[in-house]
Amino acid sequence: MKYTHFGVEEREKIQAGLWAKRSIRSIAEELCRSPSSVSREIRRNLPHERYMYTPRLAHEKALKKRKLRGRTLRLKNRTIRSYVRQHLRLRWSPEQISGRMKKDIGETVSHEAIYQFIFAQYRIGSPDLRTHGEDLRWYLRCKRRRRVPKGQRKCQRVLKPMGISIDERPGVVNDRERVGDWEGDTVESKDHKPGINTLVERKTGLLFMTKIKAKTSVATVGAMAYRFRSVPERLKQTVTLDNGPENRDWQKIEEMTKAKCFFAHPYHSWERGTNENTNGLIRDYFPKKTDFDMIPDETIRAVELEINSRPRKRLNWQSPLEAWGVALTC
Repeated sequence: MKYTHFGVEEREKIQAGLWAKRSIRSIAEELCRSPSSVSREIRRNLPHERYMYTPRLAHEKALKKRKLRGRTLRLKNRTIRSYVRQHLRLRWSPEQISGRMKKDIGETVSHEAIYQFIFAQYRIGSPDLRTHGEDLRWYLRCKRRRRVPKGQRKCQRVLKPMGISIDERPGVVNDRERVGDWEGDTVESKDHKPGINTLVERKTGLLFMTKIKAKTSVATVGAMAYRFRSVPERLKQTVTLDNGPENRDWQKIEEMTKAKCFFAHPYHSWERGTNENTNGLIRDYFPKKTDFDMIPDETIRAVELEINSRPRKRLNWQSPLEAWGVALTC
């Protein structure tokens, strides 16, 4: 016989039978139900405070339980949810969190589950919205209100690079087989004023951020020479730059840093993908129109340390600092 849930009328008859001090079996006979079903219905809906069966409250409880049937909070347990929130606030990506989680707390969860947790908790009726009101979407790189598919950007016209073309760069650089190949760029300040010079090592992902006083080639050469001064010569093989005017003195860069300079094709930012991606991480802390004149050096260093401490998928979830430490000892 097909099972059907108790209705309001049946629950009212159960209440009337209990008031008349009738047995469970006689109440079940009247309802054409098994005594065990009636017994379970009474037992699960007896409040501890009054120990009195109330049909309306029992019905509301049943409807609520039926609505949430089979649903559990995403991310398994409180430990995982706490770990995810903590590292999202550090601006780790869901993939970084997923990859590092097993090493840190011995738990596993996919990055897709983390994305679903972030976006689903703000749908109507989600229990996480009532319990944890913080909007985690704004910790993601692309701060969208909902998930959208990626598009493509059209390429602009191609001009001749100002120095040695990336086409002549050794193939070992493309394969990331060694430590010591760098990419450089400038992150602008408000109103196109001088901002910060960024240098990223291709294999380890190590980032150097240096404030510059002027948007000139002299300032860029000085910043790169300053940051490379403590880097062993074997870890300064090549530097790949864009065709901005700040890089016109590339021969001076080679002289000061002892690294060979190569230039990406104009408007081909993907040829310096490591640097461009890292600049995106920096913009997470310092959005466009940030006036870097107002940012103290201590803040720049703190952001540099935080980015260098994030785990990376291609490093088997090591951080750039950990990978760089290994390279220094080899």
